[in-house]
Amino acid sequence: MTGRLRVGVIGTGAMGAAHARTLSTSVAEVDLVAVHDLDAERAEALADELGAAASPSPEALVADVDAVVVASPDATHVGLVLAGLAAGRPMLCEKPLALDASGARRVVDAEVAAGRRLVQVGFTRRYDPAFRELKAVIDSGDLGTVRLVHAVHRNATNNTSTDDATLVTGSMIHELDTLPWLLDQPIAAVRVESPVDGPFRDPQLATVRFGSGALASVEVFVNARYGYDVQTEVVGTDGTASLEPRSTVTVRRAGAAGTPVRDDFVAHFADAYRLELAAWARAARAGTVDGPDAWDGYLANVAAEAGVRSLRSGSWEAVVPDERPELYRR
Repeated sequence: MTGRLRVGVIGTGAMGAAHARTLSTSVAEVDLVAVHDLDAERAEALADELGAAASPSPEALVADVDAVVVASPDATHVGLVLAGLAAGRPMLCEKPLALDASGARRVVDAEVAAGRRLVQVGFTRRYDPAFRELKAVIDSGDLGTVRLVHAVHRNATNNTSTDDATLVTGSMIHELDTLPWLLDQPIAAVRVESPVDGPFRDPQLATVRFGSGALASVEVFVNARYGYDVQTEVVGTDGTASLEPRSTVTVRRAGAAGTPVRDDFVAHFADAYRLELAAWARAARAGTVDGPDAWDGYLANVAAEAGVRSLRSGSWEAVVPDERPELYRR
């Protein structure tokens, strides 16, 4: 593609609106031309703000653009991505790719049948400068052999992860992608438990075993109240490396000193979202996929599905994906 990339965004909630604004203001050689949402008034308001059109349907949007960002509710992702694939459109699909492994496998199979990769999955932490720096330290070998990882993922409140399963498939799935990427090795098994009873067990604590035998603890607490907080520590035989909470300001007031904690995940990862969208747009114009693809989305869904089984069984559950298709080995 030699001209500017004409992009449409499906879903204009917090994530979709943020993506649309970033595309229209901060990504080179991209024109945001259309948005769509089931809430037509919300879509029209965002379209007016950004000088785009409000498409009457996802099908109309896909027909009118060169590439698509899918930021609608999780349950709609597979159907929308399959429609985009049928039209030959490059897509950035927000995580998770699907609600379960079979849904993600449908996307993989559609790409394999078409003979080309068009889907990138929105695992934004792979683009975050701090996470990339942490991965560079691991890859350098300075930590020696990685034995343990400790990950924390907390939200002030969360309206999308509302039961045991969606906390794993919609929130913990970030760590189920990020940690294998950081360590460059697959998840072999997972155990997930919670210190609380009830229909929605929040927080949850996962123990993850990797192919090398390394272990990770993953705490996910989506109603922690105090703010949005992501931390990761990697422990090796020769040292440790930590991704620390971010703050640039210390406030001293009323006999105490402290730093503010954001409650907005979009603001927390603003740089990562911009870098992710820019990389996706460049790859889409070149006819390639940069970063996590549909197979990565499938692997994360396989691990999340094992996590949901573990919550129910109380036992370790193996993570056993299908064999990687040749398309994703190139």
